[in-house]
Amino acid sequence: MNKMTFEKLQYNELKEIVKSYCVSGLGKKMIDNLKPSSSMKVVKNRLNETTEARSILDVVGHVPFLGVSNIESLLQNLEKGIILDPSELVRVSDFLRGCRKIKRFMLDKEFFAPVLASYANSMSEFEKMEEEIDFSIKGNSVDSAASKTLRQIRRNIEAVEERVKERLNKFINSNANKKYIQEFFISKKNDRYTIPIKASYKNQVAGTVIEASSKGSTVFIELNTVTKLNEELASLKAEEAIEEYQILATLSGMILENMDDIKINLDLISQYDMVFAKAKFSKHIDGIEPKLNDYGHIKLVKGKHPLLSGEVVPLDFEIGRNYRSLIITGPNAGGKTIVLKTIGLLTLATMSGFHINADRATVISVFENIFVDIGDNQSIENALSTFSSHMKNLSEIMRVSNNHTLLLFDEIGSGTEPNEGSALAISILEEFYHMGCMTVATTHYGEIKRFSEMHNDFMNAAMQFNSETLEPKYKLIIGKSGESNALWISEKMNIKENVLKRAKEYMNNKAYRLEIMNEAKKRKPKIVKEETQNRYEYKKGDRVKLLDHDDIAIVYKGINNYGNLIVFYNEAFMEVNVKRLSLDIQAQELYPEGYDLETLFVDHNTRKMQHDLERGSKKALRKIQKEIRKNKG
Repeated sequence: MNKMTFEKLQYNELKEIVKSYCVSGLGKKMIDNLKPSSSMKVVKNRLNETTEARSILDVVGHVPFLGVSNIESLLQNLEKGIILDPSELVRVSDFLRGCRKIKRFMLDKEFFAPVLASYANSMSEFEKMEEEIDFSIKGNSVDSAASKTLRQIRRNIEAVEERVKERLNKFINSNANKKYIQEFFISKKNDRYTIPIKASYKNQVAGTVIEASSKGSTVFIELNTVTKLNEELASLKAEEAIEEYQILATLSGMILENMDDIKINLDLISQYDMVFAKAKFSKHIDGIEPKLNDYGHIKLVKGKHPLLSGEVVPLDFEIGRNYRSLIITGPNAGGKTIVLKTIGLLTLATMSGFHINADRATVISVFENIFVDIGDNQSIENALSTFSSHMKNLSEIMRVSNNHTLLLFDEIGSGTEPNEGSALAISILEEFYHMGCMTVATTHYGEIKRFSEMHNDFMNAAMQFNSETLEPKYKLIIGKSGESNALWISEKMNIKENVLKRAKEYMNNKAYRLEIMNEAKKRKPKIVKEETQNRYEYKKGDRVKLLDHDDIAIVYKGINNYGNLIVFYNEAFMEVNVKRLSLDIQAQELYPEGYDLETLFVDHNTRKMQHDLERGSKKALRKIQKEIRKNKG
């Protein structure tokens, strides 16, 4: 597979829909990394997992994924030697609890899902570790019950804090101190208990300024009476932090010791999340597990494109049994491209382990590669570059394809002259056929349809078209070529019957009539007097512009009875119609009176020879004599 295949067939869009059914980042990550498999064994296993998960959902309705989240980054931090904080330890505990519940849930579903249930046997339970974390951590902080030492330290902290508050409240409640106090409450600044004092009285209060307000009108003073207590409190706080760290380190160490088993749980939970997301998607689309093969046989029975909404016309399609190449014809906007995308996407979905929306008689083949050439709508101005890009894509596909390849081509050979395009398309289809590929191609070219009719291993198909309403039915009919929709439309538009009849004859045998029109139908040119034509009479030596060449020539002979002139261009004489040139400069403006115009029509070498003879050049004379002897010989 290549990136273009996934983009053109909207494979990644399908994965995004399935991913939305995951309950955690674990399954989403697995779906992000999911690729279609070319192994029959892998695909069978994937589909079986989805089918078993679907059975569980159909019976039970839900799976208890509560508390399961992606703890991969936490495990990585532990491996780096980082101690987990309380909230992170709670996440690990929740994950382990979720694993335990999933394991027991799955083991209980062995009847519905023997394979998925067997995975649960590889999961480990860590109930003791869960209890240890839950006992030590409460409210995302280390609980006092985590250790006797921590409990005693915190009791000491509470006692000291109580003594500090008593002394500070005594200061606040004293009438003698009221004039100093800005606000009558105890304020904690930098982990030290202070009193808000008016800045103007800061020197009147015995203590240390810990902080000042932004406006400077208030200072927060630690009274000397509580300084020692605050220092004692800070020391106790340090002891508390050390003890908390020891508890967190112990709990983190427990997790680290069981890292390998926890990682196995992580992988299994990720797998379960992805598989049940596939099952939920299957239930949403009423999906089925198709039959599988690896020899190229595809049979879609009422298959539907998974990304189309509303009323979708189901697709019946087959290839790989009685023929290996299918040529689809039909009108524009008749659904040919959707047929290709449906075939491709349902095959990719199956190879990824997704159920598909189709009848249970549907058969899907596993391929090593699926390649597409589905063009975007391009303007006429870009036709050449579009054709080149298609040829480049086909060349690359041809280089890497083999007899385990599915090819999907939209309007093969288009974008160039029809005869060349159809011939090239037939040759390309033949080459892919001899390489053993399975090919589905759409076309407008009649030659390709005729080739397909003649070849025993090719089959034609057509998109149905309502000849009465001129509307497509979006239904594929295998075994027939597309009807002449152009003739249907022309008939509806009241084109003459004899014209349509003749067109049908030409379509069948190419025997063109080539009849000459009735002379009476010809419009004769009006006779215009010469004097009224007001046409310039070209003369020898006039310089003219040749419109077809966008270049300059010299008139040798004027207009004859057929409106043609003889001009001297690129050292040669040529006949040109007067309508294909225009006057550049008249001869009388170019050359002086009496100028020998004949010299204009002699090439440079001849003119040089004449000039040399006129001045008596012996070399030129010997050359002439040599030519005479040569001609006689």
